[in-house]
Amino acid sequence: MTDHSNVSLADLDRETLFHPVSSIQDVATNGPKIFNSAAGIELTRQDGRTFLDMGAGLWCVNVGYGRTELVDAGAKALKELSFQHLFGGASSEATIRLADRVLSLFRETVPGSDMARVFFGNSGSDANDTAFKLVRYYNNLRGQPQKKKIISRKGAYHGVTYAAGSLTGIDAYHKAFDTPVEGVLHTECPHYHAYGLEGESEDQFTDRLIGELESMIMREDPSTVAAFIAEPVMGTGGVFIPPKEYFAKLQDLLDKYDILLIVDEVITGFGRTGQWFGCGTYGIRPDIVSLAKGLTSAYFPMSASIISNRIWDVLAHKSPETGVFMHGFTYSGHPVGSAIALANIDLMEREQLPDRAAKLGPVLLDALKSKTRGFSLVSDVRGVGLMAAVEFTMPGAHKIVAEHAMREGVLTRALPFLPVTSMSPPLTITEAEINEATTRYARALEAAMPELTALQDVS
Repeated sequence: MTDHSNVSLADLDRETLFHPVSSIQDVATNGPKIFNSAAGIELTRQDGRTFLDMGAGLWCVNVGYGRTELVDAGAKALKELSFQHLFGGASSEATIRLADRVLSLFRETVPGSDMARVFFGNSGSDANDTAFKLVRYYNNLRGQPQKKKIISRKGAYHGVTYAAGSLTGIDAYHKAFDTPVEGVLHTECPHYHAYGLEGESEDQFTDRLIGELESMIMREDPSTVAAFIAEPVMGTGGVFIPPKEYFAKLQDLLDKYDILLIVDEVITGFGRTGQWFGCGTYGIRPDIVSLAKGLTSAYFPMSASIISNRIWDVLAHKSPETGVFMHGFTYSGHPVGSAIALANIDLMEREQLPDRAAKLGPVLLDALKSKTRGFSLVSDVRGVGLMAAVEFTMPGAHKIVAEHAMREGVLTRALPFLPVTSMSPPLTITEAEINEATTRYARALEAAMPELTALQDVS
């Protein structure tokens, strides 16, 4: 074995790690940013510097860092049953109870939903791959094998695996990967601020988008279109809030043509929008729901797909004929992940974190609006619950501001579709922490202005 005892951790990283969603050149030149510990909403880097994490990791550490309740639940589960798969009808108590808990929570908090079963996986990407395959499976079983196309939206983010990466509507994720695959279509992005026409009201914008979608369905032939996938709030695209009546009119259109609705709640699920689920926030009636991130608050890699009675009835009715359902993962419904997820939901209920997000969301939004006012390059500040965005008028500005924000000790994300920095802190954040984080962000904006102005002059 090679002795690396005299090699710095940063150099060892350069020599061994292949970083996801990172520039290979940048890591080779500047090295990694190594974090050692975390508590609450604060991260500590190897060099001792601390940062307010206004991204909750990747939209996922909903209950904050260092929650001993989740750590203890995981440790107890590891001692009792370190692994149990679900293949061939095998099961475990924690996973059974988690399925019941998630299903009950969704039914109780999303009026009009008609959900039947929960299927577990490992990540948001594989949850959306599961949805992709289930749509095809469902239509094959009901004798409509031609009904396979799935419509997504430009600016959508649904993951990076082959099917989920195809559903994603951001070009950067497709470059050199030969995606999207055949049968995936992308309709227009429902972001009124950027894509509304001059003189067009928000209602007119919604009607135009729904009309364009119906035209796409008719061009493709409704008998070939199987599903539409949507995030309640488009997170990685830029925290795009749905325009007025968008989901109500979308739902009516999909029902008209017998098209399933997949709702990607990987980001919005478990309190982020100020309710337990984004479907509840926007009155959505899904056929499949993809969950991950907040399910365990990222204390364990786990996802869940909730499927409706509309789909389950077909699967169950055809089971004697089709035999074994040949889809699943080694770690589907992992008992340790299930125990942590149960403890996570307990904690969220006890501390009323969805309500907290609803209460503190306007505080975050007002702070961002007041502290960015006067910066001419800021074109919009928006949000719902503890999910907010600052959009800029100039391409690349968001990346420069995010770098300056890190120097000020606050972590915010420069998103890959439009020039937007996002904030999605742990739902446990306090008003004092919101004030401190947004004050640092405003200082970062001020510090970035000479660089931004110079770039603007050049362009």
